[in-house]
Amino acid sequence: MNNKRIAFCYTALGILLLVLIIMNMLMGSSSMTAGDAFRILFSHDTVSRYGRIVWDIRMPRIIAAALLGGALAVSGFLLQTFFSNPIAGPYILGISSGAKLVVACAMVYALTHGIMLHSFVMIIAAFIGSLAVTAVILLISGKVRSMSVLIVCGVMVGYICSAVTEFLITFADDSNIVNLHNWSMGSFSAVSWENIRVIAPVVAITVILSFLLSKPMNAIQMGEHYAVSVGVNIRAFRTGLIMLSSILSATVTAFAGPISFVGIAAPHLIRSITDTSRPIVMIPQCFLGGSVFCLLCDLLARNLFAPTEMSISSMTAVFGAPVVIAMLIGRKAR
Repeated sequence: MNNKRIAFCYTALGILLLVLIIMNMLMGSSSMTAGDAFRILFSHDTVSRYGRIVWDIRMPRIIAAALLGGALAVSGFLLQTFFSNPIAGPYILGISSGAKLVVACAMVYALTHGIMLHSFVMIIAAFIGSLAVTAVILLISGKVRSMSVLIVCGVMVGYICSAVTEFLITFADDSNIVNLHNWSMGSFSAVSWENIRVIAPVVAITVILSFLLSKPMNAIQMGEHYAVSVGVNIRAFRTGLIMLSSILSATVTAFAGPISFVGIAAPHLIRSITDTSRPIVMIPQCFLGGSVFCLLCDLLARNLFAPTEMSISSMTAVFGAPVVIAMLIGRKAR
């Protein structure tokens, strides 16, 4: 391992994370100075106009972008380890779209019958959708040998799920269409402190469990025969890996909708900077990288064409798609 590269990556990501948190706090439809923001934070001012903006709107959104962005990047890395391919990701393989479809069904049913869905119900619905699509992808992977064909099949499954979701949204009640449409495009705007109290423990526990699998992940990267020789239970390991990845992507989709390319772009950039694929390094740095990526994209989505706000998924695609294209070209050249 190149320890200097790894240390540099940790330092750079830490600085960028801090800078982007401050910028997201200060910039928006109502801009404020750094002095105002720090005064509000340290005095816990929740009464004044700026105090309500910081504590009720911007802080939950900042924390959600950091946690869910990190979760998405780790989910992508787990899928890349599972399929042994750097192009695998929850959005590309259609897993996020499957989660979106089931959550949309639950939301339409709840809104039609005047039911308020608890945050955990949203996660469970998204988890069911994620697992359903993952099962389909695993069935396809047993029929095809080419990873490129599997990726194309995943994209097609994602398109089918997205089409059905749009059909549901189109025929939802008029009063609910706007909220459902905004969620289906991807956004951190609707996240509240109540949601954060659910997101934080779910993401924290899942990422810690993923980190605890670093040793068998490192073994599986060296080949299944080597992993078996050092005592890794391949079936149990793969089941755990896909479950953890599904929980992370389901949590993201339940609260922010589908977000594209973060799960592929962030791990690739981290791998390129650190020049290592060791899970013990990649998992924490992927989490930091995903947080930085989503905070930057959310900042631009809110302010680039203010007062109009772009969907977070559109912004992540603008930055993430070129990274994926460059990665494909680089692999072809090698």
